[in-house]
Amino acid sequence: MTIVVQLLVFILVLLSTILVIGIPVTLASPGQWEQSKNLIYTCAGIWAGLVIITGVFNSFII
Repeated sequence: MTIVVQLLVFILVLLSTILVIGIPVTLASPGQWEQSKNLIYTCAGIWAGLVIITGVFNSFII
């Protein structure tokens, strides 16, 4: 179970890093927001889901 939580945390950190770099670049680029809006919202939803799933799995570890 610990391996699963570690893998979830690793994916969460990786996705967080991608979002921290990707969102400001997208917002700073002219015209990119309209093209990338759905992708960013989808990634943000996945990130929120990963936070919740990681918390649930972490609650099973003593």
